[in-house]
This record gives sequence, C-alpha cells and structure tokens, in this order.
Amino acid sequence: MDTGSWFVQLDAWQVMALGLVFFGSLYCLGGWGMTALTRSLARRGIGRVLDARALKPDQLRREWRQSLHSVLIFGIGMVVPWGLLQLGWAQLAPSASAGRIALEIAALLVWNDVHFWLNHRLLHTRRLVRFHGDHHRSVVTTPWSTYSFHPIEAIMLGNIILLPMLVHDFYFWSLASVPVLSLLLNVIGHANYDFFPRVSDTHPLAASRRHHLHHARPAGNYGFALAFMDQLMRTRVESAPGPR
Repeated sequence: MDTGSWFVQLDAWQVMALGLVFFGSLYCLGGWGMTALTRSLARRGIGRVLDARALKPDQLRREWRQSLHSVLIFGIGMVVPWGLLQLGWAQLAPSASAGRIALEIAALLVWNDVHFWLNHRLLHTRRLVRFHGDHHRSVVTTPWSTYSFHPIEAIMLGNIILLPMLVHDFYFWSLASVPVLSLLLNVIGHANYDFFPRVSDTHPLAASRRHHLHHARPAGNYGFALAFMDQLMRTRVESAPGPR
C-alpha cells in the first residue's frame, strides 16, 4: 500500500491546491448526492422528511457562500498537518495491515465525536455563540448546511486530526478517511430526513433525527454521529417542538 510519502513531498502551494479541490469536491458530491437520495426515498415512501416547512428565501445562497469560506479554510488548512510532518513533530506509519487501518479509523471516528462535542458545546457558550449563530440560521437544515459555518467555527472543527497525529503514527489512508467519513456523517445529520423512523433517538442510525432536534431546540444534542457523549454529559434532547 502507498505510505503517503507522495503527500510529504508536495510543496505548500500544492498541498493547499489539493486541499481546495478535495474539500470542494467532498462538499459538492455530498450535497448533490444526499439531495438526490432523500428525494428518491421520499418518492418511494421510505423514511420521512423531518421538517416540511419551506426554506427561507435566501437560505441556500447563504449556505453556499458560507460553505465556500469553510472550504477555503479546510483546504488551505491542510498545510498544518503537512507542516507537522515536515517539522518531524508527527510521522506517518510506513505500512499497516488492514486490521490496523480499521482500528485506526474506528479510533478516529470515536475521537471525532469527542472533539465535535467539546467544540460544539463551547460554541454554545455565551462568549462563542455569536460565531455559531450563522450555522443555526438554518433552522430547517439541508445537505448544503453541512459546511455553513462562521470562519471561527470552521477553524475549531477543522483541526480534528492534529492532536491524534501528535500522539500516534497513523497510516496515511487512515487519516485521509477522516474528512471523507466526517462529511458523509455530517451531511446525513443535516439531511432533514429520518432514514430509520422506527429506531430510538439514541440509536446510531438516528443521527439525522438527533441533529434535527438540536437545530429545533439548540440547548442539547451537541454530539456528532453517535449519542454517547450527550448521554455521558447529560445533554441529550428528548423531543423537539414544532413540525416533524
């Protein structure tokens, strides 16, 4: 398997260009793909729309504009993990078995939920909530809400792999899976669609419902794809008012 040495050998400008293409492509594919999927499921009577209210007149344009800023921050920000490798503060594992890669990805996904809960909870404090208000303007979420952040929020949420890189030598493709899986799970969370209506709110397959409840009632459900942090910290939202 490729060790990712090609990434280390790039220069800073190449890393930033690659990052912009990578995150821009993820966002567009995620938005278009999830929009097409939920429309197809709705036509077939599979699952249900969580909030059928119309979007605000300028919502999609605002989400696209703010998401462009996030793509710029995430893409240009790829020079930071690249810089850690250049400075020797972090290393990539030269090889890894399929089992090790699976374990690394699983550990990073758990860390993703912990990292997201901590930063999301901070963004709901009195000092930082003004930076999170941009995202919550999308009361009825769409797949395009996924990257619709204030730049400060994008910086806070975009540093997910830095600490893990400092404490463990990950295989390159384990690290590369994080933004892909994060985008996939995040776009599910903002799809405004209940894919599995019969499962409980704490079920792993109810992530979209939990995040819908957070947008409807922001004082809780700060977790990402899983429910364990909200259960542990007692911040789970039981129900939400309004249309479902």
